[in-house]
Amino acid sequence: MALLGFLLVGILSTVSSVNGYYGGGWINAHATFYGGGDASGTMGGACGYGNLYSQGYGTNTAALSTALFDNGLSCGACFELRCVNDPQWCLPGTIVVTATNFCPPGGWCDAPNQHFDLSQPVFEHIAQYRAGIVPVAYRRVACRKSGGIRFTINGHSYFNLVLVTNVGGAGDVHAVSIKGSRTAWQPMSRNWGQNWQSNSYLNGQSLSFRVVTSDGRAVVSYNVASAGWSFGQTYTGGQFR
Repeated sequence: MALLGFLLVGILSTVSSVNGYYGGGWINAHATFYGGGDASGTMGGACGYGNLYSQGYGTNTAALSTALFDNGLSCGACFELRCVNDPQWCLPGTIVVTATNFCPPGGWCDAPNQHFDLSQPVFEHIAQYRAGIVPVAYRRVACRKSGGIRFTINGHSYFNLVLVTNVGGAGDVHAVSIKGSRTAWQPMSRNWGQNWQSNSYLNGQSLSFRVVTSDGRAVVSYNVASAGWSFGQTYTGGQFR
């Protein structure tokens, strides 16, 4: 992780955009909470982000029900929520959370329910702890992230498993391509959560990435990792604006 945030030299990022993705109406759902008062129980999860503190997501996170999780493609998406129609328990104001986990079927998270299992600290910004569960309204919003998209390269030769985090804009990555300095662009396959896989031999080559989110926008980050990159390290690219 020592390289995180320092490998911006030589990165050229290009961004393409489409109009009209946010600003939709509010949709009714419900929210509960988990993970304890310090949100330590929210770490890890089905999106593969690991330690949500060190990855920059903090406690403003949510596990999504089956109807919202989309088999992991919603990982990284951002939602604005407000508590509604329950004056006994609701608090004023709204919160913005990032989808970082899956709320498995059972009770409120059964399909087709639209449900957010929030970290306890962020739940308590919109409702009292004793409520347990509250009706909410939600809408998709743009993710505001500090710094560039992060690429953590795990695996081994011929199995490059890249965790993509800290994605702005739509936030939910739907396609990733990788290019070595001696190869053409190659599509990666989604292994699980936001871990993307390439089976090419890319050792000793500088690496570039193309990230496409659900709204069709793309960021291309050239030479994110120099030819001396190593497994287990995180490299920073461009960002959606």
